[in-house]
Amino acid sequence: MVLLFSAVFPQFWWVLGMAVQAIAGVSSTSEARIMTEFPSVGASSAGQLIGRLMGSIPTRICGIPLSYLLFGPLVAPLGALLFFARLLGSRYILTNRSVQVWSSLGSQRTASVDLGDVDSVVIDELPGQNFFRAADIRLKSAGGQTLLRLSGVADAAAFANVIQRAIQARRLVQSSLATINARR
Repeated sequence: MVLLFSAVFPQFWWVLGMAVQAIAGVSSTSEARIMTEFPSVGASSAGQLIGRLMGSIPTRICGIPLSYLLFGPLVAPLGALLFFARLLGSRYILTNRSVQVWSSLGSQRTASVDLGDVDSVVIDELPGQNFFRAADIRLKSAGGQTLLRLSGVADAAAFANVIQRAIQARRLVQSSLATINARR
């Protein structure tokens, strides 16, 4: 009976005392994880040095950059060490309410910025990060201050795009909730 009533009159869910969610598992009253990213090797200054070194000689031999042939075997052990050192670093978590920085292995949050406080998302590619296809993401306030810097994010443009969409969604949800509350 309830299914028939709800199918015929979907706008009357409130009569039945049931809550409708636009996206399954996501609510305007609770926090839900959207995406998690780990910093690349290009987040550290040693990683950026490796990146600059690997891009230092553009000449190619059989299609392979000369710098890869000369420096690759020398910096490979350091690159592997930096890759596994990420386990002791941090991770970046985007939720429907905030962008958070957590320790990689533990459950300690080290920084957080509410999506409502973010006005713009800026991508800064530092020298040497291009080799790792990474960049830093800065979350800026309306006054132009940097609220949070996410260092060495791999495929930073995609993560920045998801952050921007989450900010827009958060603003729309806040606006809709304000309109609904004004009607009461």
